[in-house]
Amino acid sequence: MVSYRRLAFLLVLGAFASIGARAQSSSSEPAQQPAATPAAPAAQSAGSLSVQARIKARREQRRAAAIHDVYSHLYEAYLGGGYLRFTPGDRLQRVNEYAWDLGVTRYYSEKLGVTVDGRGVYGIAYVGLNESINSAITKPRISQYMAMIGPTYRFLLRPKYSVSGRIMGGGAYGHFSGDLGTFQPSDVGLYPDGASVAISASVPFEYNMSPEVGFRVAPEYLFTNFGSTAQNSLGFTAGFVARWGKQ
Repeated sequence: MVSYRRLAFLLVLGAFASIGARAQSSSSEPAQQPAATPAAPAAQSAGSLSVQARIKARREQRRAAAIHDVYSHLYEAYLGGGYLRFTPGDRLQRVNEYAWDLGVTRYYSEKLGVTVDGRGVYGIAYVGLNESINSAITKPRISQYMAMIGPTYRFLLRPKYSVSGRIMGGGAYGHFSGDLGTFQPSDVGLYPDGASVAISASVPFEYNMSPEVGFRVAPEYLFTNFGSTAQNSLGFTAGFVARWGKQ
């Protein structure tokens, strides 16, 4: 009987010893660190940049398509008017002249084309009193007619507008004797009727109301040599533009 009690006592003692050893072993082990979580902000930032890049690329694609839609036309015609400050004689003051202007441009790319231009320019010259011929002739009407050709280059393209450079050369005819009757233009200080060289340099600005229709304003320098004298005239042309055909 005593031996059974001893055996039970030893079993209980061994069980408590085993529990104590396990508790000591678990307390001596280092505490486990929580698993590292992925860098969520960095991933979100990379995703945001990717979305912005796609949006920017689509915007550029739409802009390029809109530019191509406007400037890929084969032909462009314009019709309008103009203004010119012109010297009608060596000793006469400059006068205001007004013009009709029309032209056609054939484009070989979205930027480069060749323009053919024709215009008529009309004004009234102030020649003052001249008792030797007729005191009534003080403001005779004058006119010039021009035909020119040259390259046009668009150096700034946007879907709604463009800016170009244009240089043209050709010939002109001046009619200065229309109101003089039997008198000569030289009698009142005007250049004689006759032909002249015509050279134009301008910067056309176009505003596009649609891919096929626009409005153009072109500040211009115009050189002529009526009467074997150089005329350096400044002015502008303006009018509507129509486009058709595809390159």
